Amino acid sequence: MKRRKEDVLAWEARWSLPTGLLTFVAVVILVVAAVVIADVNGSGEAELLISAHENVSSVTISSVLQAIGFLILTAPLYFLFRAALSRAGARMKSQLVGVIVVAPLFFAISGVLNGIATNEAADTFHKGEAKSTLSAKTGGEECRAEERDKGAKAFGEKYDSGASPLKDCEAEEQEESKAKNALSEASLRDAATGFGLAGRIGLAVALVYSCLWAMRVGLLSRFWGSLGMALGVAALLLLVQFCLIFFIYFGLLLIGKLPGGRPPAWAAGEAVPWPTPGERMAKELEPKGGGPYPDEGGDEVAGGATAGPSSPELPEGVEAPEPREAPEPDGDGSSSGGSAGDGPRRRKRKRRG
Repeated sequence: MKRRKEDVLAWEARWSLPTGLLTFVAVVILVVAAVVIADVNGSGEAELLISAHENVSSVTISSVLQAIGFLILTAPLYFLFRAALSRAGARMKSQLVGVIVVAPLFFAISGVLNGIATNEAADTFHKGEAKSTLSAKTGGEECRAEERDKGAKAFGEKYDSGASPLKDCEAEEQEESKAKNALSEASLRDAATGFGLAGRIGLAVALVYSCLWAMRVGLLSRFWGSLGMALGVAALLLLVQFCLIFFIYFGLLLIGKLPGGRPPAWAAGEAVPWPTPGERMAKELEPKGGGPYPDEGGDEVAGGATAGPSSPELPEGVEAPEPREAPEPDGDGSSSGGSAGDGPRRRKRKRRG
């Protein structure tokens, strides 16, 4: 067992710093990828594809950076899983290490395929090869319904580039239909969606399972263990970027720059579970300084007897009064009443014969 602990600590000491640095590299790359793709924007699918066609390089660079960032996140995920497994033993399912590895891989593949599909759709839309599946009648009904909802003034201000607001709205609805079809009909769109969904599910399982056991064996505090599990669930809701919060914390923990230091289980090489609320309360109620409990008796003295309650101590500078001496008995066996100043003595009355 001692040898096993030494092996665990040696492996973690060797790879802790490199893994922590790789974690920060991954976070920086993913943030840069989000900044680069920010140039591609629009209020609708048509405007988005027009912007993507104008920024083809941004779409490509962002997708490649996203793939690299997610691939690097395999390192901290595997490190956390292995550290928890080393302390939990057979209680953890070691087979789930496959999910730890493939989840970032699926995200990386999805990012690359999504970039290719977006550029393909933008090119198709720009060349006018995309077809609309929205009929003129349906488009007109949607525009009239929007005009009633917003009011004539607001509707006219939104659609003011055509011959009339209604005609402009109908033309824009047709363009939106073409853009949606261009995106959905891109050759790699379905594959990108499938790998993205698999990546989100895998990341959720990886974070929830690893953080749960890391919290149980004492590698993560209750707060960060619970937050890691919550962020794993958030990945299913397309909020993958919020998971970077946990990876920033874990990177600080790995490089030893975490305020307050690491939890004790990292140095112990074995599970050091956090105390339950009942255990914490019991510890707080323990007597301080190793003294006796309130219901215990006094100290034992020589011979096995128990010393009784001690007399209260007098204030400093005050002497205890001398005990009064008992009066000495007279010759007839009666005690003297003390000094003459104590008062007259009672005389015995004689009986008459």
